[in-house]
Amino acid sequence: MRLPLMLFLLSALAPVFFGKVRTAPLWLALQALALAWMAVLHHAEWSFHTLSAVLELVLVRGVIAPWLVQRAIRLRADPDIPLMPSNLFAWAIGIALIVLAFDFGGAAMEDGPALALGVVGAMVAMVLLILSTNGAPCAQLVAVLFMENAIAVFESVLPVPWPWPVHLMLTVVYLLTVGMGSWLIGRPEVVR
Repeated sequence: MRLPLMLFLLSALAPVFFGKVRTAPLWLALQALALAWMAVLHHAEWSFHTLSAVLELVLVRGVIAPWLVQRAIRLRADPDIPLMPSNLFAWAIGIALIVLAFDFGGAAMEDGPALALGVVGAMVAMVLLILSTNGAPCAQLVAVLFMENAIAVFESVLPVPWPWPVHLMLTVVYLLTVGMGSWLIGRPEVVR
C-alpha cells in the first residue's frame, strides 16, 4: 500500500508548492487513480462493494470532477494563479505542517497505517493553508476536493470498509461539491 500512498502524496503536495490552478485537474485525476489503486489493494477479494468503490473513484473523482474543474477554469478563472502563494513564509509554514502531520501519524501507529495517517494529516494541513492564503474561488474549490480525497485515504486504513450506502452518500456530496463549485466559478456575477 506504500506505492499508491506515495503517488497520492506526490499528487497532493506537488501542486500546492509548485502548481498553478490550471494544472489542478491533472492532479485530481492522479489522486483518483492512486485512491483506486489503494481500494484494489485494501480489498482482498473482488465484490460488488470493491467494484463500485473503484468505479466511483475512477469515474467520479478521476474523470467527471477534473473535467468540471477544467471547464470552470477555462470559462472564468485565472489559470495562472498558484494554489499557495510562492513566498518563503508560506512554504516554511507548509513544510512545518507536513512534518508535524507525519509526526502525528507516526505517534498514532507503529505499522503500515502510520504513513496513511501522515498523508491524511498533511493533506488536511495543506488544505487549511490553501484556504487561508488563497482567496480565489477556483483554488478554494480545488482545496475542498483535496480534502474530500483525504477522507477517502482515511477510509483506506479502516479495517472494515464503510458500508455501500455511506459510499453512495459520499459520492453524492462529492458530486454536489464539484458541481456547485464549478457552477459558481463559471458565473462571475455570483462569485464577485
